[in-house]
Amino acid sequence: MKNLIFTGKKIVLFFALSTSVICYSQKYDFQTVTEVPCLPVISQDNTGTCWSFSSTSFLESEIVRITGKPIDLSEMYSVRQTYPKKALNYVMRQGKAQFGEGGLNHDVINSALEYGLVPESAYSGRINGSKLNHSKMAKDLEDLLKSVVKNPMKLATTWKSDYEAILDQNIGKPLTEFTYDGKQYTPKQFLETTQLKLADYVTITSFTHEPYYSKFILNIPDNFANGSFLNLPLNEFIENIDNALKNGYTVALDADVSEKTFSKTYGIAVVPENDSDSTSILTEIKPEKNVTAELRQSEFENYNTTDDHLMHIVGTMKDQKGNMYYKVKNSWGTDNAGHNGYIYMSAAYVKLKAISVMVHKDALLSATRSSLGI
Repeated sequence: MKNLIFTGKKIVLFFALSTSVICYSQKYDFQTVTEVPCLPVISQDNTGTCWSFSSTSFLESEIVRITGKPIDLSEMYSVRQTYPKKALNYVMRQGKAQFGEGGLNHDVINSALEYGLVPESAYSGRINGSKLNHSKMAKDLEDLLKSVVKNPMKLATTWKSDYEAILDQNIGKPLTEFTYDGKQYTPKQFLETTQLKLADYVTITSFTHEPYYSKFILNIPDNFANGSFLNLPLNEFIENIDNALKNGYTVALDADVSEKTFSKTYGIAVVPENDSDSTSILTEIKPEKNVTAELRQSEFENYNTTDDHLMHIVGTMKDQKGNMYYKVKNSWGTDNAGHNGYIYMSAAYVKLKAISVMVHKDALLSATRSSLGI
């Protein structure tokens, strides 16, 4: 009798544990919470120009929000106009500066302020076929600049024209006029038709090494333009992202994507509480880290969080347990991508791994705008 009762307890206990495991290890089942209009996912191909794809997609959504009209903007136009700025910065700093394909969201804003915007149909930058490939071009440009720094007097009179020639050959000559919907425009005239007010866009972040509610230059390699960032407490940083999405604004994102729990294949980006869950969390709901300002700062200062990749947040999702995720439009195409080119990024991941976001100033909380003086 005792054995029978004991066996019964084991059966009940086994059932309870089994049920607990099943409930604990649920496969993701996502539902849309908020979604802001954006243009379709495209690929940056073999280029390091995610900064332009992210920022351009962001501006496209802003145009839809403001005018209701979808316009496919050219990413490569901003890239073409930004490369000479990078070169001059590198040469004048005598080679002691970052040079490469990377950039940040404000580089597209800076380009648009000076050179305007153009549609993709007028300037695709696809000189050598249907796919973009800047690997050889980037090497040729860097090799030229290194020669300039090494022999400045010898190359002083020719390097700029040689540099421009490489860009012309690989991306195209700068555009001065084009036709769109049967009308002739200059890039600056076209910018006016979009009704974008470029001075209204700000970049917010959250770090403890600078005072909160201050403006500062974030020292990351791709900030060659010395762009300014507005510093917020971590929770307020997240609250402003949420406020923007809730009110119909999208957000341009700069984040670390080097983590093995950032997966294009599964379309997920998460921060497991336990390292042992790093594989299973890609397909199953698992506990995530409690991210504090101190942890975020530590990860940034020890290079575990780096300025890797720029994307575009266009909405929010939730899983069946009510956990929230950001719907992030990526620029790696839709092939072998878990959510047709979108990444569902957990709130914990954004808290820990987001370097910064660009947003319209009107999308910020009123208390934040007051604290920042904007």
